Amino acid sequence: MRLSAAVLLALVAVQAAVLLSTEASELQVGYYSKKCKGLENVVKWHVIKALKANRRTGAALVRLLFHDCFVRGCDGSVLLDASYDNPHPEKEAPVNIGLAAFDLLEEIKAAVEDRCPGVVSCSDLLIYAARDAASVLSNGHVHFDVPAGRLDGYVSKAEEAQAELPDSTDDVEKLIANFAKKNFTVEELVILSGAHSIGQGHCSSFTGRLSEPNDQITPAYRDLLKYKCSQGSNPPVDNNIRDEDYDVVGRFMPGFVSRVRKIPDFLDNSYYHNNLAKIVTFHSDWTLLTQKEAFGHVKEYAENGTLWDEDFSDSLVKLSKLPMPAGSKGEIRKKCSVINH
Repeated sequence: MRLSAAVLLALVAVQAAVLLSTEASELQVGYYSKKCKGLENVVKWHVIKALKANRRTGAALVRLLFHDCFVRGCDGSVLLDASYDNPHPEKEAPVNIGLAAFDLLEEIKAAVEDRCPGVVSCSDLLIYAARDAASVLSNGHVHFDVPAGRLDGYVSKAEEAQAELPDSTDDVEKLIANFAKKNFTVEELVILSGAHSIGQGHCSSFTGRLSEPNDQITPAYRDLLKYKCSQGSNPPVDNNIRDEDYDVVGRFMPGFVSRVRKIPDFLDNSYYHNNLAKIVTFHSDWTLLTQKEAFGHVKEYAENGTLWDEDFSDSLVKLSKLPMPAGSKGEIRKKCSVINH
Protein backbone atom coordinates (compact mmCIF):
# COMPACT_ATOMS: atom_id res chain seq x y z
CA MET A 1 0.00 0.00 0.00
CA ARG A 2 1.40 3.39 -1.03
CA LEU A 3 1.04 6.29 1.42
CA SER A 4 0.66 9.88 0.37
CA ALA A 5 3.25 12.46 1.40
CA ALA A 6 0.70 14.08 3.71
CA VAL A 7 0.05 10.81 5.52
CA LEU A 8 3.76 10.12 5.86
CA LEU A 9 4.35 13.56 7.31
CA ALA A 10 1.51 13.03 9.75
CA LEU A 11 2.98 9.69 10.89
CA VAL A 12 6.37 11.30 11.39
CA ALA A 13 4.75 14.05 13.46
CA VAL A 14 2.94 11.49 15.64
CA GLN A 15 6.17 9.53 16.17
CA ALA A 16 8.00 12.73 17.11
CA ALA A 17 5.26 13.65 19.59
CA VAL A 18 5.50 10.22 21.18
CA LEU A 19 9.26 10.54 21.49
CA LEU A 20 8.96 14.01 23.01
CA SER A 21 6.40 12.86 25.56
CA THR A 22 8.62 9.89 26.46
CA GLU A 23 11.62 12.14 26.94
CA ALA A 24 9.57 14.56 29.01
CA SER A 25 8.52 11.75 31.31
CA GLU A 26 12.13 10.83 32.12
CA LEU A 27 13.57 12.23 35.34
CA GLN A 28 16.06 15.05 34.88
CA VAL A 29 18.35 17.02 37.15
CA GLY A 30 17.33 20.66 36.81
CA TYR A 31 13.87 19.69 35.60
CA TYR A 32 12.30 22.78 37.19
CA SER A 33 15.09 25.25 36.38
CA LYS A 34 12.85 27.03 33.87
CA LYS A 35 9.45 25.70 34.96
CA CYS A 36 9.76 26.99 38.54
CA LYS A 37 12.86 29.08 39.15
CA GLY A 38 14.21 29.05 42.69
CA LEU A 39 12.20 25.96 43.64
CA GLU A 40 15.03 24.16 45.43
CA ASN A 41 15.85 27.24 47.48
CA VAL A 42 12.23 27.47 48.61
CA VAL A 43 12.23 23.84 49.72
CA LYS A 44 15.58 24.17 51.48
CA TRP A 45 14.45 27.28 53.36
CA HIS A 46 11.39 25.52 54.76
CA VAL A 47 13.36 22.39 55.67
CA ILE A 48 16.08 24.31 57.50
CA LYS A 49 13.48 26.35 59.36
CA ALA A 50 11.64 23.18 60.40
CA LEU A 51 14.82 21.43 61.57
CA LYS A 52 15.85 24.44 63.63
CA ALA A 53 12.50 24.20 65.40
CA ASN A 54 12.59 20.40 65.73
CA ARG A 55 15.61 18.48 64.48
CA ARG A 56 13.62 15.21 64.64
CA THR A 57 11.71 16.35 61.56
CA GLY A 58 14.78 15.58 59.45
CA ALA A 59 14.70 11.86 60.20
CA ALA A 60 10.97 11.85 59.50
CA LEU A 61 11.59 13.24 56.00
CA VAL A 62 14.30 10.69 55.20
CA ARG A 63 12.01 7.90 56.38
CA LEU A 64 9.14 9.24 54.26
CA LEU A 65 11.29 9.06 51.14
CA PHE A 66 11.95 5.36 51.68
CA HIS A 67 8.38 4.51 52.67
CA ASP A 68 6.97 6.33 49.67
CA CYS A 69 9.33 5.06 46.99
CA PHE A 70 9.39 1.42 48.13
CA VAL A 71 5.61 1.14 47.54
CA ARG A 72 4.29 1.91 44.03
CA GLY A 73 7.45 3.90 43.28
CA CYS A 74 8.05 7.54 44.15
CA ASP A 75 4.53 8.84 43.57
CA GLY A 76 3.61 10.60 46.81
CA SER A 77 1.12 7.84 47.65
CA VAL A 78 2.29 7.73 51.27
CA LEU A 79 1.15 11.35 51.66
CA LEU A 80 -2.51 10.69 50.87
CA ASP A 81 -5.16 10.82 53.60
CA ALA A 82 -8.12 8.46 53.80
CA SER A 83 -10.80 9.25 51.23
CA TYR A 84 -13.59 7.65 49.21
CA ASP A 85 -11.02 6.63 46.57
CA ASN A 86 -8.49 5.39 49.13
CA PRO A 87 -10.37 4.45 52.33
CA HIS A 88 -7.29 2.84 53.91
CA PRO A 89 -4.18 4.63 52.60
CA GLU A 90 -0.57 3.60 53.09
CA LYS A 91 -0.03 5.78 56.15
CA GLU A 92 -2.50 3.55 58.07
CA ALA A 93 -0.36 0.41 57.64
CA PRO A 94 1.17 -0.88 60.91
CA VAL A 95 4.60 -0.85 59.29
CA ASN A 96 4.17 2.91 58.79
CA ILE A 97 3.62 3.66 62.47
CA GLY A 98 5.14 6.98 63.47
CA LEU A 99 5.39 8.55 60.01
CA ALA A 100 5.55 12.32 60.34
CA ALA A 101 6.42 15.62 58.61
CA PHE A 102 3.20 15.63 56.56
CA ASP A 103 2.36 19.15 57.73
CA LEU A 104 5.76 20.41 56.65
CA LEU A 105 5.29 19.02 53.16
CA GLU A 106 1.88 20.70 52.92
CA GLU A 107 3.52 23.96 54.00
CA ILE A 108 6.16 23.57 51.30
CA LYS A 109 3.54 22.64 48.72
CA ALA A 110 1.47 25.74 49.52
CA ALA A 111 4.51 27.99 49.17
CA VAL A 112 5.43 26.38 45.85
CA GLU A 113 1.85 26.62 44.55
CA ASP A 114 1.88 30.35 45.26
CA ARG A 115 5.06 30.63 43.23
CA CYS A 116 4.39 28.10 40.43
CA PRO A 117 0.79 26.87 40.49
CA GLY A 118 0.16 23.40 39.10
CA VAL A 119 3.79 22.75 38.15
CA VAL A 120 5.62 20.82 40.89
CA SER A 121 4.51 17.40 42.12
CA CYS A 122 4.34 16.44 45.79
CA SER A 123 6.45 13.38 45.01
CA ASP A 124 9.27 15.61 43.75
CA LEU A 125 8.92 17.94 46.74
CA LEU A 126 9.32 14.98 49.08
CA ILE A 127 12.58 13.94 47.40
CA TYR A 128 13.96 17.50 47.55
CA ALA A 129 12.96 17.89 51.19
CA ALA A 130 14.41 14.52 52.23
CA ARG A 131 17.65 15.31 50.37
CA ASP A 132 17.97 18.63 52.17
CA ALA A 133 17.19 17.03 55.53
CA ALA A 134 19.84 14.36 54.98
CA SER A 135 22.33 17.06 54.07
CA VAL A 136 21.61 19.07 57.23
CA LEU A 137 21.72 16.01 59.52
CA SER A 138 25.02 14.86 58.02
CA ASN A 139 26.65 18.30 58.14
CA GLY A 140 26.65 18.32 54.34
CA HIS A 141 28.34 14.96 53.87
CA VAL A 142 25.23 13.36 52.35
CA HIS A 143 24.14 15.31 49.30
CA PHE A 144 23.01 14.66 45.74
CA ASP A 145 21.38 16.32 42.78
CA VAL A 146 17.72 15.36 42.50
CA PRO A 147 16.45 14.01 39.17
CA ALA A 148 12.88 15.33 38.97
CA GLY A 149 9.77 15.21 36.81
CA ARG A 150 7.62 12.75 38.79
CA LEU A 151 3.85 12.71 38.87
CA ASP A 152 1.65 12.15 41.91
CA GLY A 153 -0.22 8.86 41.97
CA TYR A 154 -3.91 8.28 42.55
CA VAL A 155 -3.68 5.03 44.53
CA SER A 156 -2.69 4.47 48.16
CA LYS A 157 -3.41 1.18 49.94
CA ALA A 158 -2.34 0.18 53.44
CA GLU A 159 -2.26 -3.49 52.48
CA GLU A 160 0.27 -2.80 49.72
CA ALA A 161 2.52 -0.92 52.11
CA GLN A 162 2.29 -3.71 54.67
CA ALA A 163 3.14 -6.32 52.04
CA GLU A 164 5.99 -4.50 50.31
CA LEU A 165 7.87 -2.56 52.98
CA PRO A 166 10.53 -4.43 54.96
CA ASP A 167 9.50 -5.18 58.53
CA SER A 168 11.62 -4.57 61.61
CA THR A 169 11.23 -8.25 62.55
CA ASP A 170 12.44 -9.66 59.21
CA ASP A 171 15.41 -12.02 58.99
CA VAL A 172 18.22 -11.25 56.57
CA GLU A 173 17.06 -13.72 53.91
CA LYS A 174 13.66 -12.05 53.69
CA LEU A 175 15.24 -8.60 53.62
CA ILE A 176 17.56 -9.58 50.77
CA ALA A 177 14.68 -11.05 48.77
CA ASN A 178 12.52 -7.98 49.40
CA PHE A 179 15.20 -5.53 48.30
CA ALA A 180 16.03 -7.67 45.28
CA LYS A 181 12.45 -7.20 44.05
CA LYS A 182 13.26 -3.50 43.77
CA ASN A 183 16.62 -4.25 42.11
CA PHE A 184 18.70 -3.45 45.20
CA THR A 185 21.77 -5.48 46.10
CA VAL A 186 22.82 -6.85 49.49
CA GLU A 187 25.29 -3.99 49.73
CA GLU A 188 22.57 -1.42 49.08
CA LEU A 189 20.37 -3.07 51.72
CA VAL A 190 23.19 -2.54 54.22
CA ILE A 191 23.80 1.01 53.01
CA LEU A 192 20.17 2.09 53.35
CA SER A 193 19.90 0.43 56.76
CA GLY A 194 22.47 2.97 57.92
CA ALA A 195 19.66 5.53 58.07
CA HIS A 196 18.87 3.98 61.46
CA SER A 197 21.63 6.15 62.89
CA ILE A 198 18.82 8.70 63.21
CA GLY A 199 15.16 8.70 64.15
CA GLN A 200 13.02 6.72 66.54
CA GLY A 201 11.06 3.47 66.59
CA HIS A 202 8.02 2.44 68.60
CA CYS A 203 8.31 -0.37 71.12
CA SER A 204 5.78 -2.44 69.16
CA SER A 205 8.36 -2.60 66.36
CA PHE A 206 10.98 -4.35 68.48
CA THR A 207 9.06 -6.32 71.12
CA GLY A 208 10.93 -9.47 70.13
CA ARG A 209 14.30 -7.85 70.84
CA LEU A 210 13.41 -7.62 74.52
CA SER A 211 13.68 -11.39 74.86
CA GLU A 212 16.44 -12.18 72.37
CA PRO A 213 19.54 -13.98 73.73
CA ASN A 214 22.78 -12.34 74.77
CA ASP A 215 24.57 -13.27 71.55
CA GLN A 216 22.06 -11.14 69.62
CA ILE A 217 21.72 -8.11 71.86
CA THR A 218 23.95 -6.67 74.58
CA PRO A 219 22.15 -7.48 77.87
CA ALA A 220 22.57 -3.96 79.28
CA TYR A 221 21.07 -2.47 76.13
CA ARG A 222 18.19 -4.94 76.28
CA ASP A 223 17.52 -3.79 79.86
CA LEU A 224 17.60 -0.17 78.71
CA LEU A 225 15.01 -0.91 76.02
CA LYS A 226 12.80 -2.73 78.52
CA TYR A 227 12.93 0.28 80.82
CA LYS A 228 12.13 2.73 78.04
CA CYS A 229 9.17 0.63 76.87
CA SER A 230 7.79 0.48 80.41
CA GLN A 231 7.43 4.26 80.50
CA GLY A 232 4.23 4.49 78.48
CA SER A 233 1.90 2.90 75.97
CA ASN A 234 4.07 1.96 73.00
CA PRO A 235 6.41 4.95 73.37
CA PRO A 236 8.98 5.94 70.75
CA VAL A 237 12.59 5.04 71.52
CA ASP A 238 15.71 6.51 69.91
CA ASN A 239 17.25 4.29 67.23
CA ASN A 240 20.73 5.40 68.25
CA ILE A 241 21.77 4.98 71.88
CA ARG A 242 23.91 8.11 71.71
CA ASP A 243 20.65 10.10 71.36
CA GLU A 244 19.18 8.64 74.55
CA ASP A 245 18.73 10.50 77.80
CA TYR A 246 22.06 10.89 79.59
CA ASP A 247 20.76 9.64 82.93
CA VAL A 248 19.13 6.56 81.39
CA VAL A 249 22.33 5.63 79.59
CA GLY A 250 24.31 6.25 82.77
CA ARG A 251 22.00 3.91 84.68
CA PHE A 252 22.15 0.99 82.24
CA MET A 253 25.33 1.51 80.20
CA PRO A 254 27.65 3.83 82.15
CA GLY A 255 30.57 3.06 79.88
CA PHE A 256 28.70 4.67 77.00
CA VAL A 257 27.84 8.05 78.56
CA SER A 258 30.81 9.82 76.99
CA ARG A 259 29.26 9.20 73.56
CA VAL A 260 25.82 10.62 74.42
CA ARG A 261 25.04 13.79 72.45
CA LYS A 262 22.99 16.75 73.60
CA ILE A 263 21.79 17.29 70.02
CA PRO A 264 20.20 14.17 68.46
CA ASP A 265 20.10 12.75 64.96
CA PHE A 266 23.47 12.99 63.27
CA LEU A 267 23.35 11.00 60.04
CA ASP A 268 26.63 9.10 59.93
CA ASN A 269 28.13 5.61 60.08
CA SER A 270 27.60 5.15 63.84
CA TYR A 271 24.84 2.64 63.03
CA TYR A 272 27.47 0.15 61.88
CA HIS A 273 29.54 0.51 65.05
CA ASN A 274 26.38 0.00 67.11
CA ASN A 275 25.40 -3.05 65.10
CA LEU A 276 28.77 -4.72 65.59
CA ALA A 277 28.41 -4.01 69.33
CA LYS A 278 24.86 -5.50 69.24
CA ILE A 279 23.24 -2.30 70.49
CA VAL A 280 20.75 -1.76 67.68
CA THR A 281 17.01 -1.59 68.22
CA PHE A 282 15.53 -3.74 65.47
CA HIS A 283 15.93 -7.43 64.75
CA SER A 284 16.21 -6.50 61.07
CA ASP A 285 19.38 -4.56 61.94
CA TRP A 286 21.07 -7.28 63.98
CA THR A 287 20.23 -9.96 61.42
CA LEU A 288 22.58 -8.32 58.90
CA LEU A 289 25.43 -9.77 60.96
CA THR A 290 24.27 -13.32 60.20
CA GLN A 291 24.89 -13.26 56.44
CA LYS A 292 28.46 -13.25 55.15
CA GLU A 293 28.20 -10.54 52.50
CA ALA A 294 26.01 -8.28 54.60
CA PHE A 295 28.31 -8.69 57.60
CA GLY A 296 31.29 -7.73 55.45
CA HIS A 297 29.59 -4.51 54.40
CA VAL A 298 28.64 -3.67 58.00
CA LYS A 299 32.35 -3.88 58.89
CA GLU A 300 33.33 -1.96 55.77
CA TYR A 301 31.10 1.01 56.59
CA ALA A 302 32.02 0.95 60.26
CA GLU A 303 35.61 1.47 59.16
CA ASN A 304 34.96 4.08 56.46
CA GLY A 305 32.38 6.75 57.19
CA THR A 306 33.30 8.82 54.13
CA LEU A 307 32.58 5.86 51.86
CA TRP A 308 29.19 5.40 53.50
CA ASP A 309 28.32 9.09 53.00
CA GLU A 310 28.98 8.71 49.29
CA ASP A 311 27.28 5.35 48.88
CA PHE A 312 24.25 6.41 50.91
CA SER A 313 23.85 9.46 48.67
CA ASP A 314 24.00 7.24 45.57
CA SER A 315 21.54 4.76 47.06
CA LEU A 316 19.04 7.53 47.81
CA VAL A 317 19.25 8.64 44.19
CA LYS A 318 18.58 5.08 43.04
CA LEU A 319 15.71 4.79 45.49
CA SER A 320 14.25 8.07 44.22
CA LYS A 321 14.13 6.66 40.69
CA LEU A 322 11.83 3.75 41.50
CA PRO A 323 8.98 4.13 38.98
CA MET A 324 5.24 3.95 39.37
CA PRO A 325 3.65 0.63 38.31
CA ALA A 326 3.44 0.15 34.55
CA GLY A 327 0.37 1.79 33.09
CA SER A 328 -0.17 4.09 36.07
CA LYS A 329 -1.45 7.59 35.55
CA GLY A 330 -0.51 10.62 37.59
CA GLU A 331 -1.14 14.29 38.19
CA ILE A 332 0.23 17.36 39.91
CA ARG A 333 -1.74 17.52 43.17
CA LYS A 334 -2.87 20.86 44.51
CA LYS A 335 -2.50 19.51 48.06
CA CYS A 336 -0.27 16.59 48.92
CA SER A 337 -2.83 14.80 51.10
CA VAL A 338 -5.67 14.60 48.55
CA ILE A 339 -6.02 13.83 44.86
CA ASN A 340 -7.47 16.50 42.59
CA HIS A 341 -11.15 16.35 41.71
